Amino acid sequence: MALPILYSYRRCPYAMRARMALWAANIQVELREVSLREKPQHLLQISPKGTVPVLQLPDGAVLEQSLDIMYWALQQNDAQGWLSGDAETANALISLNDGEFKRALDRYKYPDRYPEQSQLFYRQQGEQFLHKLETALAGHRYLVSDSVSIADVAIFPFIRQFAAVDGEWFAQSAYVHLRVWLQGWLESALFAEVMQKFPTYIEG
Repeated sequence: MALPILYSYRRCPYAMRARMALWAANIQVELREVSLREKPQHLLQISPKGTVPVLQLPDGAVLEQSLDIMYWALQQNDAQGWLSGDAETANALISLNDGEFKRALDRYKYPDRYPEQSQLFYRQQGEQFLHKLETALAGHRYLVSDSVSIADVAIFPFIRQFAAVDGEWFAQSAYVHLRVWLQGWLESALFAEVMQKFPTYIEG
């Protein structure tokens, strides 16, 4: 039986969260690690936007968004109950992450591309979301409750990126609970599994 085909890029946060959900759901896929400079023709045929992750199911259906891949995987097998919590809160956090926070993150990471404001300005914009997460984590172990939800996994790769821009600043920042939460994910077996290195897929 043919496996789903996952086009991925190891360091892409969207691809990370998709891989984490697929792994947690115990769904085997044919992983195709792409070069962003030389994207496979098959990827562009099934998803002309050319971004990863993209999952092609055995029936030919194509999922082009990381959240769609996450929800599809967990609907097949949500053994860890990531979808069983407060969906409204989880979805609201993911929406903020993927919208306002991602916009600030891009500018904080690459301030030379956005000279309209200083890097400090962009960091402070991003910190509005960090404050929200810190408050949530002061009340429970994970973002929505004391159990992992889809929000934790969907947001973690982006907080990882934000923290890495200036690791010394983040280590000394006031986000005590957020640092513990982030470190827990960084040291998790799940993250280690999905960050294994694979050779770049070569078509044919």
